[in-house]
Amino acid sequence: MDHQYLIELASLMAIFSFAIVAPGADTAMIIRQALVHGRRSAMLSSFGVGTSLMFHVSYTIMGLGLIISQSVMVFNMIKWAGAAYLIYLGIQSLRSGKTQAAPVSEAGVKAKQGPAKAFSLGFLANALNPKPVLFFLSIFSTVVSHETPVAVKFGYGLVMASCLIAWFIGVSLFLTTPRMRTAFERASVWINRASGAVFIAFGLKLATEKAG
Repeated sequence: MDHQYLIELASLMAIFSFAIVAPGADTAMIIRQALVHGRRSAMLSSFGVGTSLMFHVSYTIMGLGLIISQSVMVFNMIKWAGAAYLIYLGIQSLRSGKTQAAPVSEAGVKAKQGPAKAFSLGFLANALNPKPVLFFLSIFSTVVSHETPVAVKFGYGLVMASCLIAWFIGVSLFLTTPRMRTAFERASVWINRASGAVFIAFGLKLATEKAG
C-alpha cells in the first residue's frame, strides 16, 4: 500500500477508534441483544451494525452524503424514522419486565429471535441515524485526499467496519459469560428498564439533531 494511503488510514482509525468505544445506541443495542437473546443474536447484530457502517461510507464516497447533509427534508426524514425506531425499542424494553438470560449455546433450544431479525436490528439501529452522515463527511473530507482512488476509500471503510464488528463481538462474548448471565437474571427488571430509558433518551436526542 502507498505510504500516503497508510497515513490516511492511520489518521482515520485514530479518529474512529474513539467513535467505536463511545457509548451510543449501537452499544445499547448489542448489550441488550447479548443479555436477552444470547451470544449468537448479539454477534449477528454486530455484523448488522458493521454492514450499516459500510452503507454510510459508501454513499458518503459517492457524494450522496453531501446531498443528505444539505437537504433538510431528507435529513429530517431519516432523523424522525431513526428516533421513532429507537423510542419503539425503548418501549419494548420497558415492557419486558423480568427476563431470563439466553443460553450461551442455542443448540437444541428454540431460538426466540431469528438470524434475519437479529441482523436487521443492528443494521437499522445504525442506518436510521443521520449523524454518521456528518461524521464520515467530516473525517473523509479532512483526512482523505480527493485524489485517493475510490477503491482505496472503500478499503478504508472495510477496515473501519471490521474493527467495529470485532469490538461489538468482543462485547458480546464478555456479556454472555456465565457470571454476566447470572448477574443479568438477578437484575433483569432494572436492566430492561435502564436499557429502555437509554433507547428512548437516544431517540429523543436524535430527534433534536440538526443537519447543519
